[in-house]
Amino acid sequence: MEPDGAVLAGLGVDPGRADLTVVQFSTAFCGPCRATRARLRQLQATRPGLVLVEVDAESHLDAVRALGVDRTPTLLYLDRSGRLVGRSSGAPRPAELAAVVDAHVPAPASRVERGA
Repeated sequence: MEPDGAVLAGLGVDPGRADLTVVQFSTAFCGPCRATRARLRQLQATRPGLVLVEVDAESHLDAVRALGVDRTPTLLYLDRSGRLVGRSSGAPRPAELAAVVDAHVPAPASRVERGA
């Protein structure tokens, strides 16, 4: 099921500005949400083509219902055209998260090339 573009736009999601946009639905007291957010920010530091949009699920209940979010964290992975390329419900393992990012966001130039 493709997410509703109007619902996503209402949340401030603009997938056209990144290779991969991750929309994370979280709640204030969710420990796995904080851990997932921290890991995404680490990935974002080395991947300029990655954008994270954080959504407080409790403040956006209409969007939560429209997008079928039933637990936090829920992550929607959108390519540049806004197409859903993945979804995870619950905290993804760090390796799974890195694999999704690696598949859609170009890696930075290798540091080995500088010495060549």
